[in-house]
Amino acid sequence: MNFQFANVLVYILLGAITAALMLGLGWLLRPSNPERRKLSTYECGEPPSGSAWINFNIRFYLVALIFVVFDVEVAFVYPVVVAFRDYVLQGKGLLVLAEILFFVGILFVGLVYVWAKRDLEWVKQVRTAA
Repeated sequence: MNFQFANVLVYILLGAITAALMLGLGWLLRPSNPERRKLSTYECGEPPSGSAWINFNIRFYLVALIFVVFDVEVAFVYPVVVAFRDYVLQGKGLLVLAEILFFVGILFVGLVYVWAKRDLEWVKQVRTAA
C-alpha cells in the first residue's frame, strides 16, 4: 500500500523538478534587456490608455455570473444526455428525465427572476420619485 503512495510522491517530485529545470533553462537562455516599453502593461497590442485601477460597471459581473450558471448547467446535463439511452434501457428513463427537467426548471426560475428584476438590461433607466 505504501508503495502506491511512493509512486505518487515520485511523480510529484519529477514534475516539480522538470518544471524547475524548464524555468531555470529559460532564465539562462532568454535575453534580459528591460525597457520602459517592454515593462508596460500589454493591452491587445495598443498602447495603454488611462489607469488600470478603474471601477467596472456591475452589469459586467452579472452577465458573467449568468454565463457561468448556464455553462455549469451544460456541464452537468451533458453526461446525463449521453447516458440517457442506457437509463431508458434500465427502465429509469422517466426518473432521469424528471430530474433533468427539475434541474433546468430551477435554473429557468432563476432566469425569470433576474429578468423580472430587469438585471439583464444593459442600459438601465434611473427611476425617479414622482
